[in-house]
Amino acid sequence: MFVRRSAAVLAATAVIGTAFAPAALADESPSPSPSPSPSRTLPSGLYGSTDPTYDGVWRQSLALLAQHTVGVKPAAKAVDWLTAQQCANGGFAAYRADPATKCDTRTQIDTNSTGAALQALTALDTGGAGAEAADAAVKWLKSVQNEDGGWGYLPGGASDTNSTSVVIGALEAADTDTRDLRSKDDRTPYDALLGLALPCGKGAGAGADDGGAFAFQPDKKGKLAANADATAAGVLGALGEGLVTDPEDDGRSAAPSGAAECAGGDSPTPAEAAANGAAYLVGAVAGTGHLESALAGADDQPDHGNTADTVVALAAAGRTADAGKPLAWLEKNSASWAAASGPAAYAQLIFAAHATGTDPRDFGGADLVKQLGATGPAAASSDPSAEGGQDTKDQDDNDRSEDDGGVSVWWIVGVGLVGGIGVGFLLSSRTKKQRQP
Repeated sequence: MFVRRSAAVLAATAVIGTAFAPAALADESPSPSPSPSPSRTLPSGLYGSTDPTYDGVWRQSLALLAQHTVGVKPAAKAVDWLTAQQCANGGFAAYRADPATKCDTRTQIDTNSTGAALQALTALDTGGAGAEAADAAVKWLKSVQNEDGGWGYLPGGASDTNSTSVVIGALEAADTDTRDLRSKDDRTPYDALLGLALPCGKGAGAGADDGGAFAFQPDKKGKLAANADATAAGVLGALGEGLVTDPEDDGRSAAPSGAAECAGGDSPTPAEAAANGAAYLVGAVAGTGHLESALAGADDQPDHGNTADTVVALAAAGRTADAGKPLAWLEKNSASWAAASGPAAYAQLIFAAHATGTDPRDFGGADLVKQLGATGPAAASSDPSAEGGQDTKDQDDNDRSEDDGGVSVWWIVGVGLVGGIGVGFLLSSRTKKQRQP
């Protein structure tokens, strides 16, 4: 879902001393190392061939989760690489260049890397070290819950929709009842999410106004501004869903397509908030079939990643029919973006295909499973019946896409530096859209 690119921005801003400082950091964690030089060999178990400083755990987690979703058993060393990234207290930082070195207070453990890793490890269900790592991650995430019930990117940071939703999905995947997970102030994660949902306005509905959308965070004056990426995250969070949403055959009732009235006024239930957010997303992609990323001083550009997130959110909300247009746009237009952006991008497209019952091995003519596999170590095995596809071919450990991860991470880092670094979070380029001056 959402962390991938903005996580890079947050990490970059933290390195140069801006954004917010965490109120609580891990008792043991290593600080991010400098970017690896072109001559430095990355770990053979890692997906992607570009600098993992800001997204290593995130992209690894998504890659492993996507492979599991389509019946591919990841290489053992890929799973081992992920578990080795964990700090002693159970949290994960974006990347630890030397896992043998103990974590210390300089390491910025974050909720999103931890949540993504937890979802992957829980799905893989490897037992042993993997199960212990998942249990420790659950304990850490619970320990850093904010008083309002939610989570920020860094422990102690103000709660935001994206981080809270990532953690909800991770804890639910690990069989934690998040509806009864209460903070010291007796607030649940859903209380935090509902506080970030824009109340219904007069005539609110798909495309009518911003009523029902989610904001990333309140602005300095406490006002909420609709954010499409945060809305996609909020829909999943309010439904208790993770990064992977199964096709509409699990008893989930289909919602009517097209416009829908915003329900619940200024006090919606989580289910109403999810439906309202989905209706907002339908309007957001109604024209072109995709979302756009607005950056200061630049023309709007199609936002492939957040469009994929929107497809998953609409499917989770029972609006698979409305997900058809953005899905078709992705099938036609996402190949170059995915090739440039790497493992996490392929994983996002696989999640979108899976959520809508589309074959990821024939996604606009592309085999996303094979393309993802080519960015990392050879899979241990694959299930030819999964997703109706064929066995993936073994890939040499060094058979990696030359450009994976580079565009999405470094482009957004540059934008973060130019755009004023006063953001307080991560999860996606659209996160920045509402926070630019």
